[in-house]
Amino acid sequence: MMSETWYFLDSGHCTPAYNMAMDEALLQWHSEGRIPPVIRFYGWEPAGLSVGYFQKVNGKIDLEGLRKYGIDLVRRQTGGRAVLHDQELTYSVIVSEQHERMPQSVKDAYQVISRGLLEGFKELRVDAAFAIPEGKLQTTDSAVCFEEPSWYELVVEGKKAAGSAQTRQKGVILQHGSIPIDVDTVKLFDLFLYPNDRVKERAKRAFGDKAVAINEVLNQSISFEDVKQAFKTGFERGLDIKLEPFILSDQQLREVEDLAKNKYQGKSWNYSR
Repeated sequence: MMSETWYFLDSGHCTPAYNMAMDEALLQWHSEGRIPPVIRFYGWEPAGLSVGYFQKVNGKIDLEGLRKYGIDLVRRQTGGRAVLHDQELTYSVIVSEQHERMPQSVKDAYQVISRGLLEGFKELRVDAAFAIPEGKLQTTDSAVCFEEPSWYELVVEGKKAAGSAQTRQKGVILQHGSIPIDVDTVKLFDLFLYPNDRVKERAKRAFGDKAVAINEVLNQSISFEDVKQAFKTGFERGLDIKLEPFILSDQQLREVEDLAKNKYQGKSWNYSR
């Protein structure tokens, strides 16, 4: 059987508002039948802190810390906790809920899509595996993503190596996620509010046992481009697809820019919880 062809969009490094606008626009265009399923890779410039759709900002996020590091806050369409997007590869998958390979359950769809991530780590010779939590997932009051893995997220030696979130709108699945290449733990924990410095330091120390970045695993420095190529190959193999470059029209680019300006740069969206 021949592999299905999906679009591949390499957005490069974009602002946090533009990145979230692009994901929303791709979802909309796919829902209208204007484009096939899409795999998108991107980076962040400047670095961004994305908060989950339902997540509170007030009392959780240190706005002074964001200003100190020049980090833009943006709210995602997907749920989950806050993620610092800095030295990482970010991916998005946009595909119809009715696609023949997509299970109806969110958890099972995670497993199918995350095969691309698993194969990407294999390309980098990283021994990753799916997280299969025992019993009910433990929940904490932490606002920080990567504190614990969810079903079918990728772990290396028990540490979370990629975090993902999913939403379903207009008959379309949008799953996007963060693949850290390096993590600045000091910067990360300066972006959240804690009762006192002792609690903050304890959380920072514990984080090292819960999360890991690619360069730490490999014990060497690998480039963004090399990581991108590995995961492109991984998604093709893991989802059994062929990726065809997608170049947006001028009209499509204007749609994304308008959405970034009028929604994702605005306080009414980003600080709505």
